[in-house]
Amino acid sequence: MDEFRWNASFMKEHPLKTIGVILFLVGRYIFAAFFLYGFWFKLIKGWLWSDLMNHFFTLRFTELPLGSFQSLYLEHFAIPLAMPIAWIVTIGELIIGLSLLLGLCVRANAAFALFLVINFAAGGFYNLTLPPFMIFSILMMLLPSGQWLGLDKKLHLQHPDSIWFR
Repeated sequence: MDEFRWNASFMKEHPLKTIGVILFLVGRYIFAAFFLYGFWFKLIKGWLWSDLMNHFFTLRFTELPLGSFQSLYLEHFAIPLAMPIAWIVTIGELIIGLSLLLGLCVRANAAFALFLVINFAAGGFYNLTLPPFMIFSILMMLLPSGQWLGLDKKLHLQHPDSIWFR
């Protein structure tokens, strides 16, 4: 299989691959925008220096069936650690969003995004957007979109043995 290249002859010879790569990159940028919006929202609402996360966890806990996985997760993990989780989620969303925009360590940041999304679901904050985010995270871990467009390609050439830029 030919490695994708941004030149007219390659794109003319492989139009379906070119369309697929472009659509996937658009998806990556939409995914990045989602995480950057999440960061910005939490930042301007003061999640890093208030008890808002604890409030949301406590409210969600009261809505869940007692003894369910989600209620146990909230009771024994998320509520006691609400402030560190607020920092991890907020700063994590910034790191993920910027990295995906820049095409930097895309696969590792896709894994981090999957970790966050799974934890959202575990805390009972499940909605219909989560499965597509989980699937797209996995696809970003499998496909070399940072090599198609981003800093990963250049950094991989400089550091070919590093797992971060593959």
